[in-house]
Amino acid sequence: MDKFTIARFNELFPDEDACLAYIKDIIYPDGITCRKCGGQKHSKMSQRKAYACQDCGTHVYPLAGTIFEKSSTPLRSWFYAMFLMAQTRTGISAKQLQRELGVTYKTAWRMFSQIRKLLAQDSEPLLGQVEIDESYFGGDSKNRHANKRDGRRGRGATGKTVVVGLIERKGKALVTVAPDVKAATLLPIIREHIPADPGTVVYTDELHSYDRLTSLGYAHETVQHAAKQYVNGLAHVNNVESMWSNVKRGIDGVNHAVSPKHLQSYLDAYVFRFNHRDDSQAMYETMVDQTAKVRDGKQGGYAPLAEIVGRE
Repeated sequence: MDKFTIARFNELFPDEDACLAYIKDIIYPDGITCRKCGGQKHSKMSQRKAYACQDCGTHVYPLAGTIFEKSSTPLRSWFYAMFLMAQTRTGISAKQLQRELGVTYKTAWRMFSQIRKLLAQDSEPLLGQVEIDESYFGGDSKNRHANKRDGRRGRGATGKTVVVGLIERKGKALVTVAPDVKAATLLPIIREHIPADPGTVVYTDELHSYDRLTSLGYAHETVQHAAKQYVNGLAHVNNVESMWSNVKRGIDGVNHAVSPKHLQSYLDAYVFRFNHRDDSQAMYETMVDQTAKVRDGKQGGYAPLAEIVGRE
């Protein structure tokens, strides 16, 4: 496992120019070609976050359209914020960013939110041995006593948000907020992300919503949690439950509470760290790569600037 240290961070990104050059190289991996004269040689401008064509003087702004464009916060502070966000399994809070960066809480929250929004989960299929489980997050404190009186926990608890987790053993995870745990909700999520391939086996608990998986072509094995069975041969959901434990510890200890409206973006950040857990430098580089995106007016959402330029 490669650990990305503060010494390595300082070596790679000693100043503003180094950070700008890194973003420039992501957006223009083959170098900048001047849109006016076709020139290939560009120089960093001394007073601007821009490069100038050495032939005609046309300016190129690598930060245009990215989350950094209109920010007065130094670019290196943004890079350091991402370094901090990539260092722990449970992440950090906007309040901690405020203390570390010496900025206002409003600025820290904006940076935290902008970076987190770009860490959406990828849509590559999950293969091999895949565990599936649901968990429950949040809920108003006023409901806790009612849940306790009625003996309701987990699936029966009041006011909680349903979250569905799918995880490859020794692989990547995918987590999504769902309206409920009915078969009509869970089965489309499973079919979207897990192909019914001969080499893929799906492991779940005994929730009846999973009963149709075999008829849909999946190799499906279960554990009976209600009977206090947690391992049945190769069948268990221990990996996904371990991930739930980590995410909940992070939210309770770092974020304290997350509203249903923002829960998916927080989950995306946790899953991003989980999926890059074996190499913290690669995790950081991927995180920075994600920030080198611009709003895509043609297709909606975000897309790498290089892709947009290629379509024009």
